[in-house]
Amino acid sequence: MMMTMNNIVIIPWSTIGVVIAWYSSNIGVLLLNKYLLSNYGFRFPVFLTTCHMMVCSLFSYVIVSVTDAVPLQRVRSRSQFGRIVALGVVFCFSVVCGNVSLRYIPVSFNQAIGATTPFFTAVFAYAVSAKREAWVTYATLLPVVAGVVVASGGEPSFHLFGFVICVSSTAARAFKSVLQDILLSSEGEKLNSMNLLLYMAPIAVMVLLPATLLMEGNVIQITMDLARKDIRIFWYLLLSSSLAYFVNLTNFLVTKHTSALTLQVLGNAKGAVAVVVSILIFKNPISMIGMLGYALTVIGVILYSETKKRYSKN
Repeated sequence: MMMTMNNIVIIPWSTIGVVIAWYSSNIGVLLLNKYLLSNYGFRFPVFLTTCHMMVCSLFSYVIVSVTDAVPLQRVRSRSQFGRIVALGVVFCFSVVCGNVSLRYIPVSFNQAIGATTPFFTAVFAYAVSAKREAWVTYATLLPVVAGVVVASGGEPSFHLFGFVICVSSTAARAFKSVLQDILLSSEGEKLNSMNLLLYMAPIAVMVLLPATLLMEGNVIQITMDLARKDIRIFWYLLLSSSLAYFVNLTNFLVTKHTSALTLQVLGNAKGAVAVVVSILIFKNPISMIGMLGYALTVIGVILYSETKKRYSKN
């Protein structure tokens, strides 16, 4: 936790290290997936997501069940398990759509769209549970949406399908967070993010394997043929899958070392860092209008976070 001394905030090195690890894993998996699916030519986003979930299943079992680094929380009822299955399916859809979108749009535009998550969260919270926020909180969502509209109009690499599928991923991610809040809200059914991943990842694998065989049936043979020419493909897949797990692990650790609100603020900054890094690496063109739109979205998200925090205290 952060400490103060003579009004000076002292941040422990362990917290700084966890935040750096969280940023690195988040941005790393995003850039590596973009490289694999777009630049490298490995056009199998469903299989890539399946690899992610298989490695997440293995690492989750080791970290939670074997090492006890994270305390194990057991499923208490059949109904709770059914809710976890529902969350797992929505989670699958979100991750697959996110990976598919990277085939068609640059990381910078992907992050601009992803920043609209609070908008979809507010919409689904109202639609599903009639949860209302103060009118000023909803007003702050206008620049969030307006920013994406502006960024879309000024995006040189705009691709309609990539845009639609990325919006779908963002909406599904927001829907999962609302469902999670509703379905696992009782005191006896609360699960932390690492235990939830422990149960969701194997469910995701069972959903994704048939989808992979149906949509990308020849992926194993193609991957083997590709490996004969370039063995690095296996290392790329392993690294991408490992980073996907460490995104969740470091997310959990950042929340533990700081707070959920700090995580949200750091997440906003992370998106901006990811945009800059992706432009530097992939050299994708970006217009001043696109930059203005993304900045408008980030400002809207910050205002939304601040107003929600302020009015939730009242």
